[in-house]
Amino acid sequence: MSLSLQSSLSSFLYSSTLPKSRFRFANGCCSSTLLFKFNKSFATIRASSSGFSSSLDTGFTTELDAVSTFSEIVPDTVIFDDFEKFPPTAATVSSSLLLGILSLPDTIFRNAVDMALADSTCSKLDKPEMRLSCFYNKALVNVGADLAKLVPGRVSTEVDARLAYDTHGIIRRVHDLLKLYNEIDVPSERLLFKIPSTWQGIEASGLLESEGIQTHLTFVYSFTQAAAAAQAGVSVIQIFVGRVRDWARTHSGDPEIEAAIQRGEDPGLSLVTKAYNYIHKYGHKSKLMASAVRNKQDLFSLLGVDYIIAPLKILQSLKESITAPDEKYSYVRRLSPQSAVNHDFTAEELTKWDRLSLGSAMGPASVELLAAGLDGYVNQTKRVEELLDKMWPPPNV
Repeated sequence: MSLSLQSSLSSFLYSSTLPKSRFRFANGCCSSTLLFKFNKSFATIRASSSGFSSSLDTGFTTELDAVSTFSEIVPDTVIFDDFEKFPPTAATVSSSLLLGILSLPDTIFRNAVDMALADSTCSKLDKPEMRLSCFYNKALVNVGADLAKLVPGRVSTEVDARLAYDTHGIIRRVHDLLKLYNEIDVPSERLLFKIPSTWQGIEASGLLESEGIQTHLTFVYSFTQAAAAAQAGVSVIQIFVGRVRDWARTHSGDPEIEAAIQRGEDPGLSLVTKAYNYIHKYGHKSKLMASAVRNKQDLFSLLGVDYIIAPLKILQSLKESITAPDEKYSYVRRLSPQSAVNHDFTAEELTKWDRLSLGSAMGPASVELLAAGLDGYVNQTKRVEELLDKMWPPPNV
């Protein structure tokens, strides 16, 4: 049975300005991907070789439709000419995205980078490191602004990981990025700022949230980090399910992970469940994002969490699997505010987290995985700056 998907996306997504080449980002161990959330309401599935023509007149839906009633499903990899399959509603602009743009000069976002290099404010800076940092920030914002025109939801902008242990540096950088966005008329309510979950990152996020600036905490690998982020009022907390599991398979000595294994639970899934229950039991505003999901069973086990980032191969499998009307109700919501109230937390877990208590409570898994993630982001940023340096000045400057 072949399946075709029809979309009501406006025609500009399919204009001649779209790249002919396929633009893919794989979510490696330490890289940040371009994230496009798709809008499931755009799509109608048609089965061309069976007795039914659409979900509306037969009651048949796909597994993707069924699971999307519980959580917002987010592709962690995107091919730009696959908008028809997964129409985007939100995006992330990052160092890895800039690397991809610089490697594919015919993408729709290359002009945004070229315009950054032509910026006179940056060009006038005498110190090379300040000039490159200015070009880098302008490129992020220009690409983010282009993405904001393509998607109706929020655009998350990566904050330089070299500032991960500098609270005031993070805040200054976010203010700088926000000012650049304001100058090109991208409103702050359309923006998130993606910050590493060091204590300084959490502290900076809390202060930014108090100003009404929305933040997105990444590299969360422990309940301690998640709870501290929730206490700080972070808008989105991102937990990496598969990376926690991978660490547990080759390492030992992390109390949180070993406790989950002793209970017969997957440590990555257990961490998401515990963080979700904490957020909802104690009334925190944070939304929880589960990423590094490796298979459909992971996804089914997380139904009810706010966002699930899943590889395209999983989404494609879900989209191609037809669910009969009586089957679509068999999917079980695993996480809910109602079940969260029944979760018991220890007095230690209910600590009001600060720098010292967070540092002492983080186990080796979160320490090592956080460091690896930061190293990856820093290396990507340096690589982007090196490429920008080679490209400047552009021929017309």
